[in-house]
Amino acid sequence: PEFPGLVFTFVRSDKSKSYFSRTQVKFRRRRECKTDYYARRRLIQQDKNKYSTPKYRLVVRITNRDVIAQIVYARISGDFVLESAYGHELANFGLKVGHSNYAACYATGLLLARRVLTKLGMDQDYQGVTAADGAEYHVEADGERSPFRAYLDIGLARATTGANIFGVLKGAVDGGLDIPHKCKRFPGYNAEEKSYDADAHRRPHL
Repeated sequence: PEFPGLVFTFVRSDKSKSYFSRTQVKFRRRRECKTDYYARRRLIQQDKNKYSTPKYRLVVRITNRDVIAQIVYARISGDFVLESAYGHELANFGLKVGHSNYAACYATGLLLARRVLTKLGMDQDYQGVTAADGAEYHVEADGERSPFRAYLDIGLARATTGANIFGVLKGAVDGGLDIPHKCKRFPGYNAEEKSYDADAHRRPHL
């Protein structure tokens, strides 16, 4: 049939059969949206002069009803867990409900820190803070053994100010672990004035 005034155009296909044959499939956990390999690569890379010394990560995952905190190190065969603590374990210490709020996250991080240091025989050298006052605290070397260092791994969670994930971080630091951090993501930090109010962190949260 004839169509007066109508012009047909032919669009060339850019993605041919050879294009799809060269496509590389992404990692399974990337396809499942479970692992950020861009961040993971930087968290597990160890200096060459340290040989096979483990590089520990404080892995924090928060579900609707629980808090998962683990000390993990990577090997070629996979990740290995050194120690762990969970929010539902707080029921054994008298906290029957609210196992995933900020206070529970803080307590879970504190519990994990004490378990790790006890397991390594460092609980007497690094006892952490004696009161949860919300003040900025960084563990310092005391004795022959250096503090146990780990790096925070929050996975795919957003690093927003006041997030519950940073409650686990604060609890682990107050428990005696050496985790590089700043106070900018803790509740009570004022971005405009660039100041940190420890009481604003402690009163409603701890």
